[in-house]
Amino acid sequence: MPTISRDPNFQTVITTFEMTPGTCQDLLDLLREAYETFIRHQPGFLSAALHVNDAQTRIANYSQWRRREDFLAMLRSEEMRVRNRQINTLCRSFEPVMYEVAETFDRE
Repeated sequence: MPTISRDPNFQTVITTFEMTPGTCQDLLDLLREAYETFIRHQPGFLSAALHVNDAQTRIANYSQWRRREDFLAMLRSEEMRVRNRQINTLCRSFEPVMYEVAETFDRE
């Protein structure tokens, strides 16, 4: 299970995808494949998780990176640019947003 770190040096990115229920599984498959074969092997990648809402109209992707520059290098790579064009055909919109982890909670 991915671990959420409050380390202020890490870059946290949450990307939300909006789609129709008919394309949710196809998009989820593309995202899984991207993480399995490319993203998780990039320098600075630490962890990620994919979340699907009950209506299958949204996917939330949580990821953490060692540095902001690592995430941006992955995003700007030719491989990811091609993948993002494919992803864009399956969803109405997607937006990666960088965050600072303000607090975490674990089960005691």
